[in-house]
Amino acid sequence: MSNANALNIQDSTAVTIARAHIDAWSHQDWEKTRALVAPDVHVAATSTQPALPSGEATGIDNYLERLINTVKFIEPGSVQVISAVGDERNALILETLRIALGPGGTMVTLARASLYLLDENQKIKEERDEFCVLSHERK
Repeated sequence: MSNANALNIQDSTAVTIARAHIDAWSHQDWEKTRALVAPDVHVAATSTQPALPSGEATGIDNYLERLINTVKFIEPGSVQVISAVGDERNALILETLRIALGPGGTMVTLARASLYLLDENQKIKEERDEFCVLSHERK
């Protein structure tokens, strides 16, 4: 693949929308977050690490409730996009973030791979999130 093709993949419609979505929720801009998501959005989150929560939500209100409850535990300014590829309807984004997990709220670095599918209105219709803890803060 040429560098020109790689650049187009990184700047595709779906990647642009997914990155805008990540920027919106990570800055708690719920109006913009809502505007980027389809009313019938479906999200599934999983991990191979049993200590991390998994689950699903369908519908924009359920989706936002889950997201708002999660973002409370994320260190402001810690969300960093590492890599992004996609086309007009699909995007795969790899990010890291700092989040408080567990009963004591220990801060950890979490990797998140997010796969997005846009609908015909260029709204996020499907989101699949995979998580893993990369490091624990030492006490």
